Amino acid sequence: MSDAHSSSRVQPVVNLKEYFRDALHGALATQQLSVEDQTEHYVVNLLTLFARSEALFDSTPEGPRLKPLVVMLSEALEARSTGDRNRNLQRLGDVSLFVAGFFAQSFARKLIDIDYHIAMGGRAYGVLAEALSRGRGRVLGDVFAELSQKFQPMVDALNELAETAYTHSDKDILRLYEIWLKTGSRRCYALLKRLGVDPTVAAGAQLAH
Repeated sequence: MSDAHSSSRVQPVVNLKEYFRDALHGALATQQLSVEDQTEHYVVNLLTLFARSEALFDSTPEGPRLKPLVVMLSEALEARSTGDRNRNLQRLGDVSLFVAGFFAQSFARKLIDIDYHIAMGGRAYGVLAEALSRGRGRVLGDVFAELSQKFQPMVDALNELAETAYTHSDKDILRLYEIWLKTGSRRCYALLKRLGVDPTVAAGAQLAH
């Protein structure tokens, strides 16, 4: 591949935060998902932060790793202070959202799938929203409440952002159907229709054979 061809496909990003802001705004519009400005701003900051692997992964003797979500939940429940509990819940919600949004395809054939991350992350944000519903944390509590209520649609928007340059083919149909069946993803439903599949429970049995 020539350098000229490579440079035509790889576009340098001068400001990562601005890139994610524009890309997320476009993905939300494509998915017809409306969120408050504070919520959109929060997700942009989250994407910018987790673009650095050291912010996403935990350091372990075996190298950078993601803690299992159940461990994050346990740490939140066993936290000695309200502040630690809230920080652990926020971390659980943030990681669940990012991983489900950017690695949906990689869950195929694994015991823990995207619906687990959606359930865990949505619940973590919901509990956090209740804890911050009064006082100085009320504005941030509103953000977490909206993310809890719209967790799955936001995952769809992040899937859209992550796969901007990706063209779906026939080999993706079964995985798209699986995600739609587990999460009710409107985006997966639309992609399946575009690929000539009418998503129904009965269709899944036909696709599996």
